[in-house]
Formats: sequence, C-alpha cells, structure tokens
Amino acid sequence: MLAANLPAIRARRPAWNRGRIIGQKRPLMPKHVWAIRVRLEISGRIRDLALFNLAIDSKLRGCDLVRLKVADIYAAGQVKERTSITQSKTRQPVRFEITDGTRKSLVAWLEDPLMVGSEHLWPGRFHERRHISTRQYARLVREWVTSIGLEPSSYGTHSMRRTKVAQIYRKTGNLRAVQLLLGHTKMDSTVRYLGVELEDALAISEAVEI
Repeated sequence: MLAANLPAIRARRPAWNRGRIIGQKRPLMPKHVWAIRVRLEISGRIRDLALFNLAIDSKLRGCDLVRLKVADIYAAGQVKERTSITQSKTRQPVRFEITDGTRKSLVAWLEDPLMVGSEHLWPGRFHERRHISTRQYARLVREWVTSIGLEPSSYGTHSMRRTKVAQIYRKTGNLRAVQLLLGHTKMDSTVRYLGVELEDALAISEAVEI
C-alpha cells in the first residue's frame, strides 16, 4: 500500500519569547539611576558610566546611541552642552542636552587610551566592527539592572530611552515637550510610548482652569 502524500512534519521551534516578559519595558526610577551610577563609579567602569549617563540624557534609540561619533558630542576641545543627530528610523533630527555629570564622565572616557584615534564614541573590540552593536548594548543594560537587584526581563534598552521623559511627564504633564525630546513625528506615538492612560489625561485636564 502506497503511503499518502502527507505534509512533512517538522519539529516545532520553541517560541523566541518563551519565559520572557513581553511588552513595554519599564523606565528606571531616579533611585535606580543613582544606584547604577554608584556601582559603575566604584568599579571604575569608565566607558559604561559614560554610556549609561549619555543613554539617559540623550533619550536615543539603541541603534542611534551605539553609532554616535566623537564629533557628535565633542568640539573645540570640550564636550558640547547640547547636540543634534539625525535619527536612523525617522531620518528626522533630534536635539538633546548633555548634563554636567554626563559631560564629566564623557571627558574621562575620551581621555582613556582605548579612545586614541577612535572615530566612534563606543568603539568595537574588533577591527572589523567600528562600534559596539545594539546586542552588546542590550547585554550591558541587562547587566546594569541586574547589578542593583531589578528583574532584567522587565527592563531593556528602551528603559534608558524612556527614563528621563517619564519623569518629565510625571512632573509637568507636558506631552508636547516629551514628543520633541523623543523625536516623534506624531503625538499618538508619544502617548502610546509613555503609556498615557485616560486617568492621566483627565488629571492634566483638571489641572487646567479656563
């Protein structure tokens, strides 16, 4: 008896997100930011401290952060107080501030022997890799949050991007400011990104008297 032409049976691959918490990653709280900074300072991890600080200040996507060049943040012998880059996702420019503490950590990193002759701000370890990858950056973020006892599956590179704007929104309720800082072209994107709920919108509305 001839075997029927049945479709081949393939072993099912485990889901890529098995065991992971899926969804929007949480922003860090101020106490988390300071705890990570202290740990990086004590351990003498100059590059990681500069990367962490600039990730918080810049609010950039990971793909844009890892591609930064020295010239983007450094000119006339000093680290800039503000700078602008073109986002790779939207091709739109976005400006961000570089606070005093971040500038100090960047100066320390730029003076490190590993930075001699480097065009990129976060050079790769191998000659064929000009800068660290987004995957390397994600591993660092996981290491940072784990070091202070946070659940790593709840945080990611977008936690760095969201941290400062989440505080700005909490303190001011100014969605337009957050939209500009994130470089979003549409307000809807900002609302979804921050996870603004109806209660938040009503609280903002109640605070405004006409």
